[in-house]
Amino acid sequence: MTMLAVMLVRAATADDWPAMWSFMEGIVRAGETFSWDRDTTESQARQMWFPDPPGRTFVAVDADGTVLGTANSVRNHRGGASHISSASFMVDPVYSGRGVGRRLGEHVLEQARRDGFRAMQFNAVVETNTRAVSLWRSLGFEVLATIPEGFHHPVHGHVGLHIMYRRL
Repeated sequence: MTMLAVMLVRAATADDWPAMWSFMEGIVRAGETFSWDRDTTESQARQMWFPDPPGRTFVAVDADGTVLGTANSVRNHRGGASHISSASFMVDPVYSGRGVGRRLGEHVLEQARRDGFRAMQFNAVVETNTRAVSLWRSLGFEVLATIPEGFHHPVHGHVGLHIMYRRL
């Protein structure tokens, strides 16, 4: 696959939701890479994916405005740990391997820096999602710990769940 020549990451709007859900639903239902209930409804997903401020939601779009992937960024903790952010990502499988996840990751990291966060922590990266693990490592994340059998994969059974971290 070739990298997409033109890709813009911007704030997601309510008008983007139908395009986002069109691929997010399949990812959620497959239950292989994301730790939501596989029967999450569209309404529940929309509520979770558009967090309250200081949370943000983004989409990656091509030159024609086609939504290629989406990410959200949230405060991971409160109180004395409120300077730690987290993020979630879903890329339309049609555009997998074409730089969408990387571009979203770079954007979310930069925005988190601008928002004053000092670090980003991913709470649940499925160890069998090797493309994501490789991408996050290439963007400076390290695996702090792996919860043995922390994720029930529909094909591989119980697999590890990584907690990944990087300073901003």
